[in-house]
Amino acid sequence: MRAEIQNISEAVRKSLDLLAQRMDWETAEHRLEEFNAMSEDPDLWNDPAKAQKLMRERQALVDAIDTYKSIKQELEDNIELIELGEMEDDQEVVKEAEDAIKALQERAAAKELEALLNGEADSNDTFLEINSGAGGTESCDWASMLARMYVRWAEKKGYEVELQSETAGEEAGIKSACYKISGHNAYGWLKSESGVHRLVRISPYDSSARRHTSFSSVWVYPVVDDNIEIEVNPADIRIDTYRSSGAGGQHVNTTDSAVRITHAPTGIVVTSSEKSQHQNRDIAMKALKSRLYQLELDRRNAAINEAHENKGDAGWGNQIRSYVLQPYQMVKDLRTNVETSDTSGVLDGDLDKFMAATLAQDVAGKSRADAQAED
Repeated sequence: MRAEIQNISEAVRKSLDLLAQRMDWETAEHRLEEFNAMSEDPDLWNDPAKAQKLMRERQALVDAIDTYKSIKQELEDNIELIELGEMEDDQEVVKEAEDAIKALQERAAAKELEALLNGEADSNDTFLEINSGAGGTESCDWASMLARMYVRWAEKKGYEVELQSETAGEEAGIKSACYKISGHNAYGWLKSESGVHRLVRISPYDSSARRHTSFSSVWVYPVVDDNIEIEVNPADIRIDTYRSSGAGGQHVNTTDSAVRITHAPTGIVVTSSEKSQHQNRDIAMKALKSRLYQLELDRRNAAINEAHENKGDAGWGNQIRSYVLQPYQMVKDLRTNVETSDTSGVLDGDLDKFMAATLAQDVAGKSRADAQAED
């Protein structure tokens, strides 16, 4: 076997070792049996939220076990094919098996990275909030483009997307929108998207066809599940109802059903306008608890806390990623320097490469910090 393929095979084995470690392979199948037993309990669905959480955890474990077994089996099968091909001097078989191992390395590396999503809230559902920034109508249009980009990304992941609230722009696009995105590791993947996003393009709203720069901010925070206790003092909040301002048509509320909750100690404001007043109040309260929980997570992580304190306005100097559509095509993440010329693909939801690079960078930084602490 060529040295290159031996090195690639060793890299796959290292990824498998990490996968096994992250899922605690020695007990994985026993835990799956426990999940199966609980899922067969006829009383399980008396509490739908608890049942859905259990089923998601079970499916995540099933996926992890199946992934580990399939990668390991594919590696062993293709190594045997290479050895057989070399014995019989069948270079076509050797090449096919080598190509398969190279592809397997990419798959194993991606799964290894996903296994690093083991933060306290990484597996949770998430809220994703988008706000237009400097740039007027251009910025509102850019905010709507970002909203579409994240919805497309979530749909490709198989996540459920639910619009919580939206405020339309005066001429086009949106001033703000908040989505709840549900699925395993939704928060873990999306948390790296918090920050300011900058767009450069020829303005479709400029009769002189000049180039414009627009900014919009994205904020991601986890949905608080039943295992996390967040107490909100009723005296600390103000609840206002108002009429929803949509884009017009049959979906505009004719009663004051939209809800806004203001948390005085922190200044946090959350809204919900897509349901009945009772549902909107419940949704907004959950969003408030999630925001407060995010603050607690920030306090535990000095680097994240500093980033939030210094994020500033959605404008120059605060962006995490630039999307340039004119005079050339380029999307570049300013934290990791990952870039691509496939701007249409990115705006259609192809974001994994950016998220993966930021996650790997964060994990590497935490590992260095842990090592320094031990020294």
